[in-house]
Amino acid sequence: MSVIVVVAAVIVDPAGRVLAAQRAEPPALAGGWEFPGGKVDPGEAEEEALVRECREELGVEITVGERVGGDWPLSPGYVMRVWLATLASGTPEPREHLALRWLARDEYYDVEWLGADLPVMKTVESILPAD
Repeated sequence: MSVIVVVAAVIVDPAGRVLAAQRAEPPALAGGWEFPGGKVDPGEAEEEALVRECREELGVEITVGERVGGDWPLSPGYVMRVWLATLASGTPEPREHLALRWLARDEYYDVEWLGADLPVMKTVESILPAD
């Protein structure tokens, strides 16, 4: 059985804030918060998919950094792969989301993370500098 890979970007700004995106759809996930990203197209490299998804969803160019963890389980047949990233150009806008929010360290859990993204946030919190 083949697995569908979904990529996600933990975009971190120079102040150490993390960008969270509020889902607009599907109805079962709408209103929950996630890291932006999406499915990898056939023949597309994962990092290329991440850059493309951020361009489409947020209107920004990103620089992909180090990978966060291994394969994060989603629904059956899907895995999420996550990378740290920084903005190379542009200002994020919610083209496909209800809202975007920059979260400082003391705000990381002020949003209701989707079940798949919450463990990623906990890992990111442990690897980002605490200053």
